[in-house]
Amino acid sequence: MNMYSYGLLEPGCYYLVQEQVDSPIELIKVTMESDHCMYVFKYRDELKTEWKKKNDKLFDILECLNDAMVEAWEKHYNNNEETYYEEDDD
Repeated sequence: MNMYSYGLLEPGCYYLVQEQVDSPIELIKVTMESDHCMYVFKYRDELKTEWKKKNDKLFDILECLNDAMVEAWEKHYNNNEETYYEEDDD
């Protein structure tokens, strides 16, 4: 079984990953890299940010999203956020 690590990911790129064999697929973006760590944005119901060690394991890196995929996803994610936070005027 292959195991991947956060150190394989490129800053500025969006990835679909699974941290564990049975964990849900997550969309993440590596925003910066230090000597030993990666600063990662995780897009869930709300944005979560965290530091990961480069040698922290990932079960699978499913794919790196291209620009068109990211643009399409952003439209849906941003629309969902606006709907979630809309105030009811009634």
